[in-house]
Amino acid sequence: MDIQIDTSKQRSKISPYIYGANQDIEGVNHTARRLGGNRLTGYNWENNYSNAGSDWYHSNDGYLPWSMGIPESEWSTPAIVVSKFHDESLKKGAYTAITLQMAGYVSRDKNGSVNENETAPSSRWVEVKFKKDGALSLNPDKNDNYVYMDEFINYLINKYGKSTGATGIKGYILDNEPELWAYTHPRIHPVKLTCKELINKSVELAKVIKTLDANAEVFGYASYGFMGYYSLQDAPDWNEVKGNHRWFISWYLEQMKKASDAYGKRLLDVLDLHWYPEAQGGGKRICFDGENADEKEVAIARMQAPRTLWDPTYKTTVNGQITAGEDSWINQWFSSFLPILPNIKADIDKYYPGTKLAITEFDYGGKDHISGGIALADVLGIFGKYGVYLATRWGESGKYAAAAYNIYLNYDGNGSRYGDTNIYAETSRVEDMPVYASIKGESEEEVHIILINRNYDNTIPARINVKGSKSYKSAEIYGFDSSSANIRKVGTVSGISNNTVIIEVPKLTVYHIVLR
Repeated sequence: MDIQIDTSKQRSKISPYIYGANQDIEGVNHTARRLGGNRLTGYNWENNYSNAGSDWYHSNDGYLPWSMGIPESEWSTPAIVVSKFHDESLKKGAYTAITLQMAGYVSRDKNGSVNENETAPSSRWVEVKFKKDGALSLNPDKNDNYVYMDEFINYLINKYGKSTGATGIKGYILDNEPELWAYTHPRIHPVKLTCKELINKSVELAKVIKTLDANAEVFGYASYGFMGYYSLQDAPDWNEVKGNHRWFISWYLEQMKKASDAYGKRLLDVLDLHWYPEAQGGGKRICFDGENADEKEVAIARMQAPRTLWDPTYKTTVNGQITAGEDSWINQWFSSFLPILPNIKADIDKYYPGTKLAITEFDYGGKDHISGGIALADVLGIFGKYGVYLATRWGESGKYAAAAYNIYLNYDGNGSRYGDTNIYAETSRVEDMPVYASIKGESEEEVHIILINRNYDNTIPARINVKGSKSYKSAEIYGFDSSSANIRKVGTVSGISNNTVIIEVPKLTVYHIVLR
């Protein structure tokens, strides 16, 4: 296997925020943390109650503070859920992105299931208003039948300072998976969301955020997945508004830019999407129902699935048939939108240049299996190489999920990290051995290489050639493999000549190689 590295080519900044999570993985110091998910759509910041939606009997309850270990005596403290979350981020030095409520109503009580005849507006709900007609209070009135988003943001700014300060909250997300409100939260928003409603609400709430904290980053629209990208889940007015746009993402970007231009200030800083692969192996999806599946067919599909993010060769050539690429309905019927990241980035550049990209929910399954560790390590390399700004995995802790993060964040157990500047790295056979490389800042004193053997059966010899201004004399190799999720020092190579290293990479292995 030929691996080519060039320290002078394709240099680009790797965002520090791609190593994030929604639920902290045990043993990982995440760089970004998101407070989001279905629960946050109905979250009432004044009393900390929320609604489970269709995930759990449409229950109004105190699940959020309970799940965080907050004593019930403190539940009545305004925004205690957000404060607890952000305080933990501050301890970790992590970016915090929190979800604001945009669907229209939030939980009034913690009295359990909300019946269909109690759909909002009803006594079980409090109406959300983006702006308060009056002075903003640090002691919100819990009996006025409204919660105010400007009062919520102002409360947080008063406590933590603005986003540019050392302790401020940096990102605000415009609700969660709005195209699914009618399915996930039918007691809050029973009718299908329209494109126009989403834009109108997004613009109005973004203006509120920017008025209170001009430098805070606005994330939208937190789409759940591909059909949300494509048509806002068949929004009732999509065909009416789409014009020449091939999918909703480009229309959304165009509309948000128009609104921003009219307002005189950027109203969307980060395009926020969720990505749960639809790839299957042996008829089983690699995540969700197949989250813990470890059969060979699923494992292979899981390890190849990251290619759909970037690889133009990993897709079918015949619409309706799968001639190449992953076994998924997206590849079968929508291959013109693959690979997904370059397509999204092209539309950002065309319709709203300068907008960043976040993947605030994603999961490739296999958190306790080597295939999951390999897939996740590959995905993190892809996010760094292809300019993703922030990424937060959704899912429980797992030993191989932890290994995938720590191969970048703490490969030697002493806090040593992968570099922050991406450099050119190419492989002669990507299906077996993807590769990523970086340096720290502009310095070429060290080269960091992530080398993955995802071949299920075979050890592969790799010949690594490095072009650059430095001559490298030694290499340290750290890694994990199918025998253990523990990252360990595998060995050293000394006496390197001509900047060429030849190593054997066992099957199902992830290496972090440091050249000096």
